[in-house]
Amino acid sequence: MSDDTIRLVTVGRILRRRRRLLAVLVVVGALVGYGVSVLFPPRYTASASVLLPGQWEQRELVTQVEIATSSAVVDRAADKLRWNGVGKSELRERVSAETADGNIVKISGTAETPERAQRLSDEVAQQFVTYAARIASGTTGSDEAAGPEALREQVTRTNRRITDLANAADPGQTVESVQARTELEKLRSALQDAMQKLEEADPANNRAGMVVMGPAARPAGEAPPTRLQLIGGGALLFFVLAVIGHLTAARVNRRLRSEPEIAAALGTALLGTVDVPADRRAHRPKARGARARFRRLLGVDVRWDLPTPQSVGDEAGRRLRYRRVRARLRERVPTARRLLVVVPDDDEVARRAAGQLAADAEDDPRLRVVEVSVDGPMVPDRDTESGALVVLGAGARTAEELAALAEACADGGHEVVGVVVAGAVRARPAASADESRGNAAAGAAVHDHATGGVA
Repeated sequence: MSDDTIRLVTVGRILRRRRRLLAVLVVVGALVGYGVSVLFPPRYTASASVLLPGQWEQRELVTQVEIATSSAVVDRAADKLRWNGVGKSELRERVSAETADGNIVKISGTAETPERAQRLSDEVAQQFVTYAARIASGTTGSDEAAGPEALREQVTRTNRRITDLANAADPGQTVESVQARTELEKLRSALQDAMQKLEEADPANNRAGMVVMGPAARPAGEAPPTRLQLIGGGALLFFVLAVIGHLTAARVNRRLRSEPEIAAALGTALLGTVDVPADRRAHRPKARGARARFRRLLGVDVRWDLPTPQSVGDEAGRRLRYRRVRARLRERVPTARRLLVVVPDDDEVARRAAGQLAADAEDDPRLRVVEVSVDGPMVPDRDTESGALVVLGAGARTAEELAALAEACADGGHEVVGVVVAGAVRARPAASADESRGNAAAGAAVHDHATGGVA
């Protein structure tokens, strides 16, 4: 699997063979999400809309959004609200703005309660409209002299001065006095007309007329992420991480899967492959203790990355594989009368295959089955055996483990004469009488390894 493309069948195998572990991790993730929701109190978001009359370009609308969330606007809103424990910098993080269709700026405020969220968005919207009007009129800060109101006041004073000059002129009906009063009235009319045209032609006057489109609606629910979303997100996150962890472990798995690689790691020849009817114990180790029971409870004591056992063709074909292995074994050691069969103690498939070989050997040669620990392999010293036959389950061992097993055989004085690779297959629903007798003999042969041989 380390070189194969990840396919849906692989993910399906994880879901099927690790369903109990995945269920536990989903529950743990949901509990973690609930804990996060308790640590972070719920938040509520309210939004107020501000209408910008006139024609606006997109870049100008973006500028207005930046102004709405600027410190100049939010700080003024904070001064109006005067919330205890909430600073201006924190308040700026709770305010956001965006543009909507129709020259509308939508201002959102987030707070701990629906009432506060509504007040925050309304106050920021109002301060935005006020500040935007000051920008349009050029009266930001303390500079009020150049604003429209100041200009109107100046025009009013000028009109009064014109009136005073007209009244102070010679009240006679001379040509000069009449012309002077006529020129003053023309000057007054021209000044008023110019002021009116200036106000009508200035686009800033139109743009300064921003309108808050009503108070913000009080939020009826929490702002994302809600408690339910955190719980669901935690469960989904743990589930995805568990699946990714299984896939990563399979990618870095160094177990040898092909028969030539296994034979090369042991430094011997491959005698063949045999089939073992699969059952629930086929890949289950014999470990005991609290840890083993916990692993069995979660369903992680059985490897998930082994391929699904294929259906066996028939009993005759399965027995033919065993006969061919025995024939190759006799060809390699024709004079052997006794051989040691080495099986890993946590490999149920190999143990059953070795028992079947020993039961069918009929003392030609006589096979003595021993189980050894792969963590610290220890093979009995050579007695009358002519060599050692290693039986392994497919894809169960790394090259380092097989090298240690071969070294243990050499330390015991045994030459590894061959290796047999066993694989689990699905048996037919109705077993024949011969198959039942063969399985019973295999179980008896393996059980006898504790007494030193197969009798």
